[in-house]
Amino acid sequence: MFAFHVHHGLSPNAGHWLAHCTDAASSLGVVFDARRIQVDDVAAHGVEQAARHARYAALGEMCRVHGVPLLLTGHHQDDQAETVLLQLLRGSGIAGLGGMEAANAAPDLLGDTGTQIGRPLLSATRAELEEAAVVFSIAHVDDESNADTRYARNALRHAVMPALRAHFPGFEARLARAAGHAQAGQRLLDALAAEDLARCATKSSLDVAKVAALDADRRNNLLRHWFAIHGIRMPSAAWLEQCWRQVSVARDDARVRVTHADCEVHRYRNQVHLSKRWNDDSVEPMRFTWNGESRVPCKDFDGAILFNEAEEGIDPEWLRQQPLLLQQRQGGERLKPGAGRPTRPLKLHYQALGIPEWERPRLPLLHAGKSLLFAAGIGMHWQPEVPRSSPGIVIAWERTAGAAFTPV
Repeated sequence: MFAFHVHHGLSPNAGHWLAHCTDAASSLGVVFDARRIQVDDVAAHGVEQAARHARYAALGEMCRVHGVPLLLTGHHQDDQAETVLLQLLRGSGIAGLGGMEAANAAPDLLGDTGTQIGRPLLSATRAELEEAAVVFSIAHVDDESNADTRYARNALRHAVMPALRAHFPGFEARLARAAGHAQAGQRLLDALAAEDLARCATKSSLDVAKVAALDADRRNNLLRHWFAIHGIRMPSAAWLEQCWRQVSVARDDARVRVTHADCEVHRYRNQVHLSKRWNDDSVEPMRFTWNGESRVPCKDFDGAILFNEAEEGIDPEWLRQQPLLLQQRQGGERLKPGAGRPTRPLKLHYQALGIPEWERPRLPLLHAGKSLLFAAGIGMHWQPEVPRSSPGIVIAWERTAGAAFTPV
């Protein structure tokens, strides 16, 4: 068992809370870890949302470091009631009205799918937990920011919940029950979407004609499910409708790109594709010398160049002597993929292999001096075999896991 704490740096008492958690874990003989975070994007998302994302990212990192498969939090029934009411006031759909589940994966928050979040106290009220803290003499701290009604959840907690409690005693349990019904409904929608996805998906894209054959409600349900399984934050209904309108009515040769905070949506060869957002300006050419490594990471391209031994391939002694350059396509490059095959522009190779236009800048080229040696997604430029006593080297490209929604 481990105990984790996140120091947000937002309260003057944050240091005291860290010390309290350190002492509590020590007295219980529990391994303790903590992270200090910087809460960014406050202007764009507000303090509550920005702090939440930074907190869960830190918790996800600690789970990975310690190999923790289940992260338990202290959310209780009052938290669930507040969450359901907030989602209702925001006009959320059935997924939002389901509030928090007793256990679920949260790759968008934790950064991976290997850790589940469990909430074992969801059926307990705040009053019951406060009483238990007194009965069992559990030392605890109070976060003074919980009294700040500038934050939506606090305003609900202090101005709305007491009135509801006075007129509708026990409403928290009934809201929790309603959340359970919404979760059951969402599971049915997910099952339907999974069936539609199996019919409409081609590898990791969607067939435009098959999706268009669905009615609007079923189509939107499928698209939301498709976004969810890729860990993309759920867009608004208006954005989803506009996205589908642009993708569905466009000519197939049109360069349709719809931008989302987490991704881009494209149409290519009558298929709808998702891709990670990409900033060409952030990619710097990478110069290096090969010293026998089997793998050279290429962070700007979210991947790595692999150097594998093989019976055929490049002479390793020659390769060690070459100044290597990894960079984006500049235009005009040509490649011969094999003996007896023509040397053609990269554009024609990409088209023949079905590599869409937006993916091409994300696939690096490896040069030896001024000569093209390898094009990711296509392969090596053919060179005549030369006699040698050692195995050859075959170059390949490895995309970092999670770096793209559609494999190349």
